[in-house]
Amino acid sequence: MPKIDVVDTKGQKVGQLTLPDKIFAAKINRSLMAQAVRVFLANQRRAGAKVKDRGEVAGSGRKIWRQKGTGRARHGDRYAPIFVGGGVAHGPTGEQNYQLKLPAKMKRAALLSALSSKLKEKSVVVVEGLDKVKPKTKAMAKIMADLRLDNLKILLVLPAKQANLARASHNLKKVSLRQFNYLNTYLVLAAQKILLTKDTVAAMAKQWI
Repeated sequence: MPKIDVVDTKGQKVGQLTLPDKIFAAKINRSLMAQAVRVFLANQRRAGAKVKDRGEVAGSGRKIWRQKGTGRARHGDRYAPIFVGGGVAHGPTGEQNYQLKLPAKMKRAALLSALSSKLKEKSVVVVEGLDKVKPKTKAMAKIMADLRLDNLKILLVLPAKQANLARASHNLKKVSLRQFNYLNTYLVLAAQKILLTKDTVAAMAKQWI
């Protein structure tokens, strides 16, 4: 089983923690992680673009010129797609569906793979004493500085909602909070450092193993 040092809010080592194999020593499957990230990003996408087709463009429907005898091609009204100011053919309708699906087992495997890869890269930090932090931005900023993480993108993973940490981190742009059961592969891989507590690791082991 992998072991990791536990530090306090000042960055001092206060102990060691054994991490569960099934979560932090899982097989690292990079193609599966890439697939999970693609599915996550696709599901964030919404169809915003919308164009008018020839039936939606405002204007007269009068035939632009007579059918025969002009020497020109036959046309109906001037709002056909080939005319400037006409409707758009085959353009976005605003109803496109970009949603993708990934089986639950694959999602979980990708997430465990991401957590294991972060531990292998030494990007996981277990911190003790975060539950006692005052709900002040200044207090959390000082902790990040003491841990030498103030210039990095941080993902703080919690076992449950903690109002003091939510308020303390709210104004720190590079610190985001998530409960462990709302984690996904994209969030884990996007963070430069993953901050955990002992309670978070225990909650992960209880629910995921």
